[in-house]
Amino acid sequence: MANRVVVTICGEEYTFVAEEAPSYMQKVGAYVGDKMEEVLNSTRVGKTDAAVLTAANIADELFKAQATAEQLRRQIKGYLDEAGKAQSQVSELKRQVVQLQQRLDNRGSK
Repeated sequence: MANRVVVTICGEEYTFVAEEAPSYMQKVGAYVGDKMEEVLNSTRVGKTDAAVLTAANIADELFKAQATAEQLRRQIKGYLDEAGKAQSQVSELKRQVVQLQQRLDNRGSK
């Protein structure tokens, strides 16, 4: 069921309708509002231009976060590959230890 939440961004009220929790939608609205205020306070543009600049800034954050997430996924995959190789090496070493132990046992029983 969709939730409806009224958020205020730069003095204007907007109704968000989404499946997410109201607290999450408030958080999103507050984030956008804060980013809009940053743009409005640092440049001499109107609200429409500030909204476009804010959207561009948030898109930039998104793309950078996605690139970082992809880099982390590749790094984790590398770690998993290394762990798999190490596990194979451990298994092989255990097998060799068992063989050596059997040889020693065979020599001791002669």
